Amino acid sequence: MVDEVGDRDGDRVLLLLHGMGATGAVWEGWRTPLASGWPGRWLAPDLPGHGRAAPLAGYPYPAVAAQVAAGLGPGDRVVVLGHSYGGVVGLALAASGVGVEAVVTLGVKVTWTPDELARMAALAGRPATWFPSRAEAAARYLRVSGLAGLVDEADPVVDAGLVARDGRWRLAMDPAAFAVDAPDMPGLLAGCRAPVLLARGEHDPMVGDAELAALGVPTASLAGLGHNAHVEDPAAVLDLLTPYR
Repeated sequence: MVDEVGDRDGDRVLLLLHGMGATGAVWEGWRTPLASGWPGRWLAPDLPGHGRAAPLAGYPYPAVAAQVAAGLGPGDRVVVLGHSYGGVVGLALAASGVGVEAVVTLGVKVTWTPDELARMAALAGRPATWFPSRAEAAARYLRVSGLAGLVDEADPVVDAGLVARDGRWRLAMDPAAFAVDAPDMPGLLAGCRAPVLLARGEHDPMVGDAELAALGVPTASLAGLGHNAHVEDPAAVLDLLTPYR
């Protein structure tokens, strides 16, 4: 878990939740913006089954959210920024009774076809693939995490998503974590006990403005950005948190 601080003794916590296939290290580029743009602590954990986090027997959103909650203090006042899969986990966390004061999601895919879910289930059923070189494993990691073209293969952020053993490399992600269900967005939003903002990059192919608007909560579209807007332009995404600082 990455833990940086504005006021280590304070109870304001910004919880940064990465998307499927990535790790908490994807927020590494936020260190400088957060130093001046967030008043308290921030946490960027590896979600269960990702990076260095332990796997779970299964990955329903409430179970993943419960593991995230275990890393929070009892008095923490939490603002969640969750990317894609992490955004759904953030909504589940806010609906669980933890002290969440606001949730901002980025690029949550709200519409899933049966074929898409079947493909995810197939990926979840495959064993982890070992690669003979770090370069091959890194290329696979960047594709799975959606960071290809945004992060260089040699970046230490990639190392956080890999495991090396006996001269071979594999993704640190538990393949079973691919087994997601289509999120019940209306149900999650109805159970959420905090204000919610649903955001997306203007060019995000995973979700459209109309899909988010139909959910009946405030939305935002970030001009010129794609699915991984938090990597493309941390400052623009951090601005979404201005009302909750």
